Amino acid sequence: MGDAPAPLSDQEITERLRELPGWQREGDEITRTFGIRYHAGVAMIVHVADVERLIGHHADIDLRWGKVRFGITTHDAGHKLTTKDFDLAARIDTIAAAHEADPV
Repeated sequence: MGDAPAPLSDQEITERLRELPGWQREGDEITRTFGIRYHAGVAMIVHVADVERLIGHHADIDLRWGKVRFGITTHDAGHKLTTKDFDLAARIDTIAAAHEADPV
């Protein structure tokens, strides 16, 4: 693999978050929670994991009864936010919409 992407500045992070309603910054990660039935959440997670495998970038995923939370940071960049994180967030939004997950 090549070099890790460069961390984004605070201003760049703020600008990218404006493009992704529902995502918020929590320290050095971006997070979003969706409301979804448990088994539908499992199916959504499998779909997300398949895309993550293809792009080589992964979210931390927390499945609970009635909701699933995604947390994204770039581990290879020292747990900082990079463009890869925002690309994955946009992909997760598309997948969540396909699974009819509700914004929380």
